[in-house]
Amino acid sequence: MKIAQFQRRIDEIYGAKDRARGLEGTFMWFAEEVGELSRSLRRSDKGKPLEEEFADVLAWLSTLASIAQVDLEAAAVAKYGPGCPRCEATPCACSEPAPPTR
Repeated sequence: MKIAQFQRRIDEIYGAKDRARGLEGTFMWFAEEVGELSRSLRRSDKGKPLEEEFADVLAWLSTLASIAQVDLEAAAVAKYGPGCPRCEATPCACSEPAPPTR
């Protein structure tokens, strides 16, 4: 399944509820899921399997993109398809870390 297909599937499953909740409310759920992923990364032996936490974060990110009318796959390809957004090299050849706008 490609990212665009996944985004459409998540929208089919949860789109109506997510749009009713709105962008701000849905972002709060997304932030909670990122927190759960963070806890799982620190304590790899407790809670849901790590794969499930990553899947949850991707699902909530997809929902946010749908509410904001952003094609997540197209946006990712446009920004990262050529390589590093700063130097366009693969792997990145920048002498310092990328800015936190990523």
